[in-house]
Amino acid sequence: MPRSRTLRIATFNVNGITTRLPHLLAWLEKEQPDIVALQELKATDAAFPRAAIESAGYGAIWQGQAAWNGVALLGRDTQPIESRRGLPGDPSDTQSRYIEAAIHGVIVAGIYLPNGNPQPGPKFDYKLAWMQRLARHARTLVALEYPVAIIGDFNVIPTDDDVYDATSWKKDALIQPAVRDAYADLLAQGWTDALRQIVGEERIYTFWDYFRQHAERDRGLRIDHLLLNPVLASRLKAAGVDRWVRLQEKASDHAPTWITVKAPTRP
Repeated sequence: MPRSRTLRIATFNVNGITTRLPHLLAWLEKEQPDIVALQELKATDAAFPRAAIESAGYGAIWQGQAAWNGVALLGRDTQPIESRRGLPGDPSDTQSRYIEAAIHGVIVAGIYLPNGNPQPGPKFDYKLAWMQRLARHARTLVALEYPVAIIGDFNVIPTDDDVYDATSWKKDALIQPAVRDAYADLLAQGWTDALRQIVGEERIYTFWDYFRQHAERDRGLRIDHLLLNPVLASRLKAAGVDRWVRLQEKASDHAPTWITVKAPTRP
């Protein structure tokens, strides 16, 4: 159990864990999140920096993939108890995009939802099919009596308020009506979009591309989300984005996105 009465839960697309390991370790040391989901490891299982993560005080489970994808879950001062590896519904899908575990009394699903570009095309079709599979599995989690969080890089811009300029992104897979509808249908199961719940109508972003100093000018997208089932949503206290990580030299194009919740009572 963490030393405080709150848990800090975060998601961070590292965009290559080998390259960004110094950024990740610096962030872990400064912010000390209790639960972390990582995406885009872009490394095989054998290349995951387990020793460095453990030296930082975190237990970890991961599912790697050479050059692409890859997800991990970290627990501060604890070892995540894995419950699922891979999203059910398509045995032929070999992409490393879903991992699930119990950490500090919370069931955490870490996801890296497909990008879907270019659209239309096979990659967009895969994205929509993956979202349908996610919805089916999420339905089995949302009504559990335990706190549950689905967190990660969703590659979904939910509304025009979640992008600096919707017009310039209108052809992108992340903003298409079918994608937005699928995300809205997911929320309608009873999930709370935690960051939006806390910040209200404020424009806040989690991703900034590498063009035209978009990070420095805060011209970004909100595509990293933390969805909470009703049990966990009732414990939500705060949320934010650690944009300072994105502003470091040679940083990931995402920033860690986090919430704090009242820690569940351990049985």
